[in-house]
Amino acid sequence: MRLNDRLRRVGLRPLGECQDGADVITLIGPDEPHFWPIFRASPEYGDGAPNPLDRWSARVVSTIAAEHNGTAIFPFGGPPYAPFQNWALKSGRCWTSPIGFLVHEDAGLFVSFRGAIRQPGRAVIGTWPCPCESCEDQPCKAACPVDAFADGYDVGRCKTYLRSPNGASCMTRGCAARRACPVGQANRLPDQAAFHMKAFL
Repeated sequence: MRLNDRLRRVGLRPLGECQDGADVITLIGPDEPHFWPIFRASPEYGDGAPNPLDRWSARVVSTIAAEHNGTAIFPFGGPPYAPFQNWALKSGRCWTSPIGFLVHEDAGLFVSFRGAIRQPGRAVIGTWPCPCESCEDQPCKAACPVDAFADGYDVGRCKTYLRSPNGASCMTRGCAARRACPVGQANRLPDQAAFHMKAFL
């Protein structure tokens, strides 16, 4: 079975490729909204142990990598950490957004990586234009209720707001700045967004 098809059977998809020496790095992320019900049905989600999503990702991506004679790589488990952001920028499918977060050509500001697979070969680099170039209003820059992106990303200000009663909307629906991006904004389910926000705190 082709890698793309195998990934989609478990709620994942390739989000881009880049070249690393003689190898191709295939970046893997959620195929939203199909991903969330699949993960919720997993033993990791319901076993009560820490880091269920990382453990699920490690099991699933490692299995698929072995099936395709590749090596699984993950953005967690360090230090050291694999350079996922650099790989994403080299893929031709991700760019730095006006608020400094990565933006993907069709996942928008909700782009995330659950792992990557390294295999011998040549990468197919994307040729898409950055969606921010045609986004005249750039709503992500003004969407944060506490202006946490005014000068870089003020993580402390962000977390203080999220812990307050006023932060309930971001906690239950996801980051307001990410939600403001018109690219892929309807793909992430609120339950999934709430899970990630709880983990962020």
